[in-house]
Amino acid sequence: MGHSSAMADQDAQDRRLPASQRKLDKARADGQVARSRDLGHFGAMTVGGAVLVVLAPQWLDAMAKLLAHALRFTNKDATEPGFMGERLAELAQTLVWACLPLGALMMLVAVSGAAACGGWVWSKKPMVPKFSAMNPLTGLPRLLSKQQLVNTIKASVLALLLGGVGALYMRSHFDAFTGVLSLPLPAALVQAGQTVVGGLLLLLLVLAAFALVDVPLQRRQHRDRLKMSYQEMKQEHKESYGNVEVKAKVRARMRERAQRRMMAAVPTADLVVMNPTHYAVALKYDESRMRAPRVVAKGADLLALRIRDAANTAQVPILQAPVLARALYAHTELESEIPAALFAAVAQVLAYVYQLRAALKGSVPMPPAPVDLPVPPELDPQHKFASAAL
Repeated sequence: MGHSSAMADQDAQDRRLPASQRKLDKARADGQVARSRDLGHFGAMTVGGAVLVVLAPQWLDAMAKLLAHALRFTNKDATEPGFMGERLAELAQTLVWACLPLGALMMLVAVSGAAACGGWVWSKKPMVPKFSAMNPLTGLPRLLSKQQLVNTIKASVLALLLGGVGALYMRSHFDAFTGVLSLPLPAALVQAGQTVVGGLLLLLLVLAAFALVDVPLQRRQHRDRLKMSYQEMKQEHKESYGNVEVKAKVRARMRERAQRRMMAAVPTADLVVMNPTHYAVALKYDESRMRAPRVVAKGADLLALRIRDAANTAQVPILQAPVLARALYAHTELESEIPAALFAAVAQVLAYVYQLRAALKGSVPMPPAPVDLPVPPELDPQHKFASAAL
């Protein structure tokens, strides 16, 4: 038991590799994402302060009327034992209904601000009780961890700054606060509101500064928590690429990327040889860089039609040469040179293309399309099939 614990501690210490995308996705599915409380606090305080400033005239008027109503009673009312309790309950209910919308809005903004750091995640796993977390011995290392120390220092500094800024603001505006007592009620409410708004703006500046620091800090701590050891990375790679379905998806993605690269190379080709719709092979030749023409794209059936359409769009010449198309498709690979046995046939085709380009410019007459290309019969798959049938 002690040996396995030591191995686990050693493995945790060896976690220096960045988390793989699979581990990031799994952590997100489990509800483990970066969250910034300071960003949520800043958003809630900002929206709450803005609403108070915008609705201050209406609320101050309502507050004056409420206080006037609360202080209005007769001698008979004052002598009744239950009157004051009923009046206080009525005032409390009115204030609660007045504050509930603002509180709900601030809570919504706080949640949205906290989620903005790592995005929205819907998962029930964080709500599942973990009995291992109830053991104080297992929770002690988390209390003494580097992350918890950083969070504690940050929270303490934030509390000290907020308290210090608030105390300094109260001290510098002490006369304004005490002067409210000598003003009529409407003027006192206005004066107190303006003074409070000034202090709120200073506190928002402090929260904004901490939010700017906390967002990247939480993201970094989240990445550090998910770091992997070499053994974990090796095991994950084995699980991922050892799965047949995963292998099939990887191969499908590789084929898709290869086809995209191949289709992007069709406009750069010198010629497309077709048969006439079943096979298509795009050839390119640069005598300064290539010893022989190369195949930049090839395909059958639907892919052949796509190559033809891409060539038409890019105005790449297309030649109907069934035997040569079949031979090139069967005996060449992408980005490879054509076989030496097809040099003569391809040379005639390229010569035709060069003459065709010159003719389109008006330099020479229009050349006839090449026929009876010298393709060795053994390179034609259809000839092999016919020979086998005989």
